[in-house]
Amino acid sequence: MADNARAKRLADLIREVVAQKLQRGVKDPRLGSHVTITDTRVTGDLREATVFYTVYGDDEDRASAAAGLESAKGILRSEVGRAAGTKFTPTLTFVADALPENARTIEDLLDKARASDAKVREASSGATYAGEADPYRKPGEDDDEDTAAE
Repeated sequence: MADNARAKRLADLIREVVAQKLQRGVKDPRLGSHVTITDTRVTGDLREATVFYTVYGDDEDRASAAAGLESAKGILRSEVGRAAGTKFTPTLTFVADALPENARTIEDLLDKARASDAKVREASSGATYAGEADPYRKPGEDDDEDTAAE
């Protein structure tokens, strides 16, 4: 259990160090203010770290940001090693986070559902019930039928 806490603390430290270094220290124009570090995960042996990021922009911006992160990997790893003070600095792997695409897909599905609901609401606005408004029998109505049968 202590190893998981240690890995979590190291992952948080890596996320902060990489984000700060990207914001202030790396002079690569491909890594402008449109790259955001969203999450970091470290293996149990503290040897490998996966850094998830998002890029604000189009596919070309995402591709250039991925190339910029790969080229800055050594600088970022040395900065993480300096800040962590561990015996072994984990290797960094950068993975584009799928969160924005998933959110966009969910928003598209919700828009379709809203449009469908509006069509149903419009179609049912002037509709009436197929039977009576109250389809249930009431106790007083049953008595009339029972007396007629006797």
